Amino acid sequence: MLPQEFIRRKRDGGALAAEEIQEFVEGITTGRVSEGQAASFAMAVFFRGLSVPERVALTRAMMSSGEVLKWDLPGPVLDKHSTGGVGDTVSLALAPAVAACGGYVPMISGRGLGHTGGTLDKLDSIPGYVSQPDIETFRRVTREIGCAIIGQTADLAPADKRLYAIRDVTGTVESVDLITASILSKKLAAGLQGLVMDVKCGSGAFMDNAKDARALAESLVLVANGAGLPTSALLTDMHEPLASAAGNAVEVAYTADYLTGRRREKRFHEVTVELCAEMLVLGKLAATIDDARAKIEHAISSGKAAEIFQRMVVALGGPSDLLDKPSAHLKAAPIVRAIHAEHAGIVQRVATRDVGVAVVALGGGRTRPQDAIDHAVGLTDLAGVGERVDSQRPLGIVHAQTESQAEAAAAQLRLAYTIGDAPAKSAPSILERVDASA
Repeated sequence: MLPQEFIRRKRDGGALAAEEIQEFVEGITTGRVSEGQAASFAMAVFFRGLSVPERVALTRAMMSSGEVLKWDLPGPVLDKHSTGGVGDTVSLALAPAVAACGGYVPMISGRGLGHTGGTLDKLDSIPGYVSQPDIETFRRVTREIGCAIIGQTADLAPADKRLYAIRDVTGTVESVDLITASILSKKLAAGLQGLVMDVKCGSGAFMDNAKDARALAESLVLVANGAGLPTSALLTDMHEPLASAAGNAVEVAYTADYLTGRRREKRFHEVTVELCAEMLVLGKLAATIDDARAKIEHAISSGKAAEIFQRMVVALGGPSDLLDKPSAHLKAAPIVRAIHAEHAGIVQRVATRDVGVAVVALGGGRTRPQDAIDHAVGLTDLAGVGERVDSQRPLGIVHAQTESQAEAAAAQLRLAYTIGDAPAKSAPSILERVDASA
């Protein structure tokens, strides 16, 4: 098969056979398919789409491009995946919370994609933390601690790793078909027994309206369950940053505050608890959602989740007192400055994507696959919808390397916020649930 003919057929709306998809994905893995050809295929899929059989074939091909894990553990092997947002650092709190309830969470996370932050980039801001260990270390930490959050290794879904980086810089991130295959290839390769999808919807999500978000959720649930992986999905709101921090080290510090109880914001907590509860029910660790919520609330409030997170960090090479002293270990930007609105009032709306873009412009994200991340930069104390901002309460605090970067971020943040006099309130954090019966 000639890659260019394969691409041309999809470009023209033709159907692709499973064997052809398998061969093309093998070419991505070995390098026989060039970066330009992989990008062209992604763009053809973006415009023409894939049928359900093509979607399943692409998912299975990327899954089988590397090792597929098998587990022998005394509890269910569970995971969660988010489609990406701003201030979405749920994974760092969720994995240890579920582990505290008897689940095992071998979480294979990704880097930032477009304007959204990546769990792997956040972990890389922890000094000493080995975010891409060998498979045996991944297995050992999962077995001994109950969870391990790592990035893709060369052994797991390597075809997706290459295509993922290409999508990030070629304007093909939002494709439902490619998102489905990318996410599920990694999850199937991880040998899971249950998966919960957090599909973001709003101005900071790749799917900014409920119709598209629901279509993605249904695609993920359909393909995953069709491949034998019990999966449900929650549609969650991303019309404003989920946490009040957006960046890498600043989100790790936010997680430390959350797990230790120094700071627990309502929206972030609601989404974390609800996703965890879905996982416990899928793993038969709780009979009902209400029972599952109670178990997760206790795991977090008792400090058990914090303890497991700290043990995971140490097991993967990080500092033993990260949760207690995050500022002693995480890099800090030299310029930290409050950004005030041009006039006092109540936050009516947030163009959340623009907040994420501001973090990327600071150096906290990538414009090319090979770009290095500045882990120290970002935004903190971001005001939420319905909150009053004035000379005392800023829109947020910028963490930047230079004065010009700080000024540019301040200008972008002011444009992202709509301030008015009318009362306003946040949208519900949980919008909808999608399962295999939908």
